[in-house]
Parts: sequence; C-alpha cells; structure tokens
Amino acid sequence: MNGSVRLKWLLSQSDARAGARAETLPLLSVSISWGVRRRQESETTTRAASEDLSNYKLCRAGDLVINRMRAFQGALGIAPEDGIVSPDYAVLRVDPKVDKRWLNYLLTSGPTVATMASLVRGIGGTETGNVRTPRLNISDLQAMTVPLVSADGQRVIADYLDRETASIDTLIEEQQRLIEMLRGRRRAVVEQAVFSGLDGGPMTINAESWLPPTPSHWRVVQLGFVSDTVAGYPFPSNGFSADEDHVRLLRGVNVKPGRINWADTVYWDVEATAVPSEFVLEVGDLVFGMDRPFVGGGVRVAAVSGNDLPTLLLQRVMRIRPISEAGRGYMRYVMSTDAFLTYLEPQFTGVSVPHVSEWQVRKFKMPFPPLDEQKSIAAYLDGQTAKIDVLLEETERFIAIARERRAALVTAAVTGQIDVREMV
Repeated sequence: MNGSVRLKWLLSQSDARAGARAETLPLLSVSISWGVRRRQESETTTRAASEDLSNYKLCRAGDLVINRMRAFQGALGIAPEDGIVSPDYAVLRVDPKVDKRWLNYLLTSGPTVATMASLVRGIGGTETGNVRTPRLNISDLQAMTVPLVSADGQRVIADYLDRETASIDTLIEEQQRLIEMLRGRRRAVVEQAVFSGLDGGPMTINAESWLPPTPSHWRVVQLGFVSDTVAGYPFPSNGFSADEDHVRLLRGVNVKPGRINWADTVYWDVEATAVPSEFVLEVGDLVFGMDRPFVGGGVRVAAVSGNDLPTLLLQRVMRIRPISEAGRGYMRYVMSTDAFLTYLEPQFTGVSVPHVSEWQVRKFKMPFPPLDEQKSIAAYLDGQTAKIDVLLEETERFIAIARERRAALVTAAVTGQIDVREMV
C-alpha cells in the first residue's frame, strides 16, 4: 500500500427518490450485525402496507448504504439488490474500479469506524442547539482518507478475508444455535418444575388462559396477595453521582434476565438527600424491569444478592418482596416463564418501549404450591439452571473471542499490517 486517497474520489452521493417504484422494490434496512438486507427478514420490523414510501431513497445493487445515526458503530453495507431505504440513510455510488467487498471490509474495520465516530455531529449542528442525536455528515465521510490500494490488491485482500471470515462466521453461527438450544432447554426445565412440581400426582385445569394445568393440591393466587410491592422512586437525574462512596441506584438498565448488571452505574448521596425506606432494597428482593420487560434472553426479573447492596430502587423498576409464606426463589422462576409473558403482553402500553404498571403485575395469577414444595422446586431449579448457565457463559465468551479475532483480522488485512498476497 502506498499513499492514501480521499473517499470523495471513490464515493458519490445519490438522492434519487422511489416515487411509484416504492410499490415494487423491496424495503432494505441497515444493521451493525448483518449490513444491508431486506427489512422483512428482520424479526423486529415489518413493512406497514399503508405506509407511503414514495419519498424513500432508491438504491441499486452494489451501492453503499449508511445508517448515518449509527455509522459510528459500523451500521453500513453494500446493497445486495435494488431496493428502497429510509430517507435518513445515505446512498453512495461506488466507483466501478473499486472492489466493493474490500470497501465494505475497510469501512467496517475498527480504525475506520473509530474515525467516523470522531466525526459524528448532532442533528442540525450546534448552531440550532440540538446536538442530542448523533449523525454522520456525508461530506465529513467523503473527506476521510483511506489507504490507496490497487484493484488487484483490493481483490486479493477481499478474497483472503472472505475465506477467513467465513470460517469464523460459521463457528459463531454454530455457537449462537447452541445458545438458543440451551435457552430452550433452560426454559423447559423451569416450566416443567414450576407448573407440574417434582412429585407428580393429579392435575387440575386452570381457568386462567395463560396457566397450564397444575397439581390439584396447589392454589392459584394473585402475585399481589403474596408479596409486598413498590415501584421505584423518581430520583431526579441531575442528582445522580459518579462517587462510588455514595449508594448505587438500581435502574432499568441494570436489570437483566436472571441477573443484575452493574456495568452502567450511577449513585445517590443519601446524606445530602434522604430516601424513604421502602426504596431501600434487601437481600432476596425481586426486581422487575417495567419498561421493555421482555428481551431476547427472557424476562427482566432478578433477585437481589448481598453483593448488590446497598442499593436504592429507581423508577421504572419494581420491587417485589414475597411474604414469609412464599418462597422467593419459586416466585422468581414463575415470573421468568412464558406464562407471565402471555399474561402481560396484551396489557403493554407504549409503542417503541412496551411498559407495564405495578398494578398489572400484582394482578398476575400464579400457581402457589405449599411452602415446602416451593422451596424444593427452587432448590432443584437452582442446581439444574446453574449447570446450563455455565454452558451459556462459556459459549457467549467463545463468541466474544471469535468476534474480536474477526475484527482484528479485518483490520490487519485492510491496513496492511499483514501481507495476504501469499495467503490466497
């Protein structure tokens, strides 16, 4: 590699609109994970039939499409076919002498994405006072310089990376399938125990549509009748602290399926501003994320341990403290089942961020075995799920390492840190 070239000599922006062709061309989207593909292939988005897409942008197969609001995270790719994209995306024609595979590797490599991140600006710019939403201006992108590589050199690098990343991607896909299988196995073990018990015996069909048959000697009760609950306190964000000597605030972002994650933590100075005692959490309390309560990994409910204390409950998180009669472990497992989702889902409010209220959770009717059975079921599930969780953690760690290896390989190849000419 000798010298560099500005991207404006390789990329030219296109602003053609779909018009009547919006009815016949597929709607494409851009993702950090998969680049550009049909939007209907996404599990979370669908094309609304009544939506007017005539103002959307046209892109051709081979165009570079950039999600400008997430370009600093690598949300870009080469369009695999003609289609239409969001008006906020950028569509750029690629110089025909450029190998598009090489360009895609280059623009999604770590150093290039880091440079784009440094160029991000807020919508409208500082002169409007609105800089809250990050966005990459295409003029800034085109001003970037990239290594000057011959057409043959680009092809060699792309061929090498196609081969090497394909094997890594295959390994990652296999591990992702293993994770789905393990999660399914975990869910099946939990649901079998919390709804059927450990000892067998006659079963009763329940009137509640979300509940499967349960042992005849069990009761069905509302969660609110067997627990004390409270929704979090509205701590003002301008009082948040980064001082680790203060007390941690448990926010929605900290509540993950089955665990509490303190990677993103803020604190509160209780000496300066006292907090009512009902918002002080205790060991064994269950916490439930009321905004977007269900994510890919399951229900956002977790138990507070001694390692999490002291901590205070912030709004949008619900504290559930089972009464002495109820086994805390059993209730946590019940709340992690599909039955809980089936009960709550029709009651969600909010479009982009589903939300449930404390009252709705309290009305959830759940199976309620005798206390000794609750304890036995919870102990059994603690042992069974711990084995599966170890496998899940190991698999997720493997995927993280594989992705790091892939990123390092791409960076080394496109920046010339390794000479791949003899490796193809």
